[in-house]
Amino acid sequence: MAKIAVRHLTKSYNSGNVVALEDVSFDVQPYERLCILGPSGCGKTTLLRLVDCLIPRDQGEILLDGELVTAPRPDVTMVFQHFGLFPWKRLEENIAYGLALRGRPKEEIAQTVERYIKLTGLKGFEKSYPYQLSGGMQQRAGLARALAVNPSLLLMDEPFGSLDAQTRETLQEELSKILEQERKTMLFVTHSIDEAIYLGDRILLMTPRPGKIHEILPVEIPRPRGITEVRSNPRSVELRTHIWEQLKRDANQNIRGSL
Repeated sequence: MAKIAVRHLTKSYNSGNVVALEDVSFDVQPYERLCILGPSGCGKTTLLRLVDCLIPRDQGEILLDGELVTAPRPDVTMVFQHFGLFPWKRLEENIAYGLALRGRPKEEIAQTVERYIKLTGLKGFEKSYPYQLSGGMQQRAGLARALAVNPSLLLMDEPFGSLDAQTRETLQEELSKILEQERKTMLFVTHSIDEAIYLGDRILLMTPRPGKIHEILPVEIPRPRGITEVRSNPRSVELRTHIWEQLKRDANQNIRGSL
């Protein structure tokens, strides 16, 4: 059984005048990492929000473990680009937030928070406020908070998009290692071709708005992967060239259509 089954999903805004997604269907297998790539405005973030039931869909359905999703579920968490930490809470309190909402015992919360602080390399900063942390550390904290509630599905909306190149690559490698240990299914939205190739088992390439699935590409590079190793892999070069040519073709068509 697929972990996620999306069927004929359609979503529009402004009373139907702007169609963000149109007739989108795909499956995601358990523990698979599916990266979603496409031009700005093609509905990537909308797709994640629909899967998490943060916004209503116009048509179609989403099934998680074979069950129709009609409301937000506690086993699905999302990590946003803007970190989403509470500025008045210390690091350990931010990570504990989801566990506290679920009414977990204090001892369990303390043990879980300690585990994910270590796992995300934040040991020693437990008492720090977000403003005292770098952007990369804040994003690690957001990831730790999401993982602490033990989700079966992790939704990530360009979580590293605002970081510098070095920090971004470091967090990509750490996320990959964590996913190997934690065995999570992941949907990861990105604008970066290289990021999609490194993190994904498959890449869902979308068309310009209205967002549709242009194709789904298998990465076919064995895990575990190192970033340097992936970059030099012939399959990576092939994928990068193919995806870039498609994105460039779509962009040129949009430009000609607007003239």
